[in-house]
Amino acid sequence: MKIVNFGSLNLDYIYRVEHIGGQGETLAASSRDVFCGGKGLNQSIALARAGAKVYHAGCIGEDGSMLLTALEEAGVDCTHVRTLEGPSGHAVIQVEDSGQNAILLFGGANQTMTSGFVDEVLGVFDAGDILLLQNEINLLSEIVDKAYARGLKIALNPSPYNDRLQDVDLNKISIFLLNEVEGEQMTGEREPANILQKLTEQYSGAEIVLTLGEAGALYGCGQRVCRQEAYSVQAVDTTGAGDTFTGYFLASLTEGREIPDCLRLAAKAASIAVTRSGAAPSIPLRAEAELF
Repeated sequence: MKIVNFGSLNLDYIYRVEHIGGQGETLAASSRDVFCGGKGLNQSIALARAGAKVYHAGCIGEDGSMLLTALEEAGVDCTHVRTLEGPSGHAVIQVEDSGQNAILLFGGANQTMTSGFVDEVLGVFDAGDILLLQNEINLLSEIVDKAYARGLKIALNPSPYNDRLQDVDLNKISIFLLNEVEGEQMTGEREPANILQKLTEQYSGAEIVLTLGEAGALYGCGQRVCRQEAYSVQAVDTTGAGDTFTGYFLASLTEGREIPDCLRLAAKAASIAVTRSGAAPSIPLRAEAELF
């Protein structure tokens, strides 16, 4: 079984602020850092650091050499990463003293996928392989349709949740990995238990992984429900915590681990990640997570 992550590659410009700015407000930032990010890159690195063999497919701009380097150094196969003219995707991220964040995203090269590129990438993978997707690249519905036709098992992190997802046949998704905000956007429900119930009813047979921040995570599939409590840590930066959880959960799942074990390891890895600054740099190695 192979894992291919057809996902975004971003440069993250992170500004530390006393609080997240509101409409019309001007704030002074205490620091500025540049990290590699994008949900696609973060999740590929999390998969690799969790011990999975992962292939990344995506596009970077002429300014994206550090993105490619970060993937390669983590052990991600970058055969299907293309460098194009123009800028890479990037994000402007405010991080307040509590560790919470607000993110402004620019698509850049992430929005330049072509049908030919999709065919080229998916043609290397076979029925039973796992395709991981987020909603930070274009042609998402086409990728889902073509991957489903080839028999790939599709895992989707529907983030950011927006109108473009209405074009995607979500009945073709095998695993949904989402947070409670995205869960509310998908279902109209606010209570985690109600979100989980509605999703498992609507997408019968799909596995639902609902992350809840400090409240842990919920898993549902059919009538089965599992809860994972969060580990108590002092949060520094929550950016990338959900991506870390996603990568570790999927890596554990492909190893044949039981769901409670997958959730437990993913929660440990995410707890470590929030104690560090940045997205990709905060993702722990497998040995760290197991010893946590």
